[in-house]
Amino acid sequence: MKGKKILLTDKAEASKEQSPIKHNTITVEVQNSVANGNYTRNFFRCNFGIKTLLQTFHSFSLLNLLSWWVFAGLSFGREYYGGIGLVGKKGRPQFHVAVACVATDIGSVEEAQKLASKENQRPVYPFAAIVGQDEMKLCLLLNVIDPKIGGVMIMGDRGTGKSTTVRSLVDLLPEIKVVAGDPYNSDPEDPESMGIEVRESVVKGEDLAVVMAKINMVDLPLGATEDRVCATIDIEKALTEGVKAFEPGLLAKANRGILYVDEVNLLDDHLVDVLLDSAASGWNTVKREGISISHPARFILIGSGNPEEGELRPQLLDRFGMHAQVGTVRDAELRVKIVEERARFDKNPKEFRHSYKAEQEKLRQQIASARACLSSVQIDHDLKVKISKVCAELNVDGLRGDIVTNRAAKSLAALKGRDQVTAEDIATVIPNCLRHRLQKDPLESIDSGLLIIEKFYEVFS
Repeated sequence: MKGKKILLTDKAEASKEQSPIKHNTITVEVQNSVANGNYTRNFFRCNFGIKTLLQTFHSFSLLNLLSWWVFAGLSFGREYYGGIGLVGKKGRPQFHVAVACVATDIGSVEEAQKLASKENQRPVYPFAAIVGQDEMKLCLLLNVIDPKIGGVMIMGDRGTGKSTTVRSLVDLLPEIKVVAGDPYNSDPEDPESMGIEVRESVVKGEDLAVVMAKINMVDLPLGATEDRVCATIDIEKALTEGVKAFEPGLLAKANRGILYVDEVNLLDDHLVDVLLDSAASGWNTVKREGISISHPARFILIGSGNPEEGELRPQLLDRFGMHAQVGTVRDAELRVKIVEERARFDKNPKEFRHSYKAEQEKLRQQIASARACLSSVQIDHDLKVKISKVCAELNVDGLRGDIVTNRAAKSLAALKGRDQVTAEDIATVIPNCLRHRLQKDPLESIDSGLLIIEKFYEVFS
């Protein structure tokens, strides 16, 4: 049956004498034949639709097949039957193309798709190549280690690498366990991070398919509509078929990931309200025409902006766990280094990224190790009391400052590979945790970060 040539025009027709096909996948086998009957057999498989294959045969060439092989991604599976033979003129080299439907494993298809998407992604500037801006980089790393810190607000001058640094974090994000096929990246072990459908499956005792997926980073554009951010409900389908046709929005995609808002101080008020609701409850609720659907929306909120373009609403500012100030580099040597590194990246991104591969991998391992040992890090009761005393004497409203400082200090100790928090750890993170929570005095000329450091040494001495 394998040598038999049939014209594969329709999956249903071909399946009359074939086994059932699980996936619409095509195997292409190329045989380069010569006149004396000897041939070289080059075998490869690639994924594409039958219709595309038949259309391409009209202008068939070996280059077409090689192009498919390079760009489609490899997959392997159990062969079924069928084939199409193309015969050249007598006495010339011939190509025989055998086409067979392939039933592939879901895992191999997913791996091929991940590999293809990774290769086609726009090159990102390596995090390890960022020169200076240590305060901003530290705040971002601590939030990746412990997402419960609550995100980071980055304010600074134009052209200081705020957006570049945030987006470069993508390469360092670790993998997490998610329920396969779930649009909300539900945690199979935490009911608070599960979608309603997944939670119902757990209650019924059904087994959940679990896969490892990289933490998402979702960009929230300034011009996004509320429906695109929250979600939309197909009212017509809901009324005619009685089905809640729900299309998840950006908040659903960002669940258990990172939501990045560039120029956050220019964000429309109605979107700020949506972010406040989700940040406060950890859930996003969509209500349209009497229909209500809720899903988890716990994310690391990262915002960046220029203070000259306007202040951020105090309610939203308080939702950011940490605050990083970014200034323009004044050292001439550093400025030259930044310009040269950027020129290298623009000239050849792949080569530039490869030169930082070892440092990037070291950072990934450091983050993974810190996340693993975070739960074992301890902070003495005496240090906790002193943190709260600093907050009280600075007249910090609420208790978020105390909570975030404790969490950030633990994350820093874990990042350094220690299981005990020191006063030095607290001194490093406390300005970033309290700077944006102080009551502003328009007549005060001293930077708020310096005030916090002075109070810290006064209490901890």
